[in-house]
Amino acid sequence: MSSPPVRVFLSHKQDRQLFESIKAPGVSKRAKNRAEVVRLSSQGWKVKKIANN
Repeated sequence: MSSPPVRVFLSHKQDRQLFESIKAPGVSKRAKNRAEVVRLSSQGWKVKKIANN
């Protein structure tokens, strides 16, 4: 049985903060990857598509 789809909703401010953290120096690669996954989910990407990205 597959898990239900996950959809994240972000405010403009939250999306901007995640975007800035992705571009900021000194942020770990792992944190940047997680921020990108959250942003893609908020843009309507499905889990499988995010995983393949």
